[in-house]
Amino acid sequence: MNDTPAQFDSVLAQAREIFLKKTMDYGTSWRVLRPISLADQIYIKARRIRSIQEMKHQLIADDIASEFLGIINYSIIGLIQLKIDDEEIEEIAPDECARLYDAEASITKALMMQKNHDYGEAWREMSQESFVDLILMKLHRMKQIIRNSGQTLMSEGIDANYMDILNYAVFALILQSEQ
Repeated sequence: MNDTPAQFDSVLAQAREIFLKKTMDYGTSWRVLRPISLADQIYIKARRIRSIQEMKHQLIADDIASEFLGIINYSIIGLIQLKIDDEEIEEIAPDECARLYDAEASITKALMMQKNHDYGEAWREMSQESFVDLILMKLHRMKQIIRNSGQTLMSEGIDANYMDILNYAVFALILQSEQ
């Protein structure tokens, strides 16, 4: 029997450790990124994964798992950015970063649990390729929402797309760990 909540927590703990160490190294330099730049950072990582999947080899040592961890962290950064309206706040203390990270991870996990209930963990029968394709689709949606000045007529906003992207990356890493 699978314990999805514990598996989610394990993946997020890995991503969180990387995030906090990079925060110690670089501070919150990501605060200067605009929504389109964050979407592009995730896009670069997803495209690299797709390229590796299609070519079946890579020339740079960073593995697919590290790219999915990067997608998780950029998604959480995006969610944090949406909550901090003040562009003047460039530096955030490490303990505050950890608190903000944990809050967004918790909200996203709750969403995952709700969807998992309704969809019956259908993601467990999906391929890693599908997760990458869904991430890329969500990014295209986000870019369109950004072009529309953040406005949607009936669709979810940028935040929901970040949460879905984060969850797809977690699912891909859970399935990879089970193989």
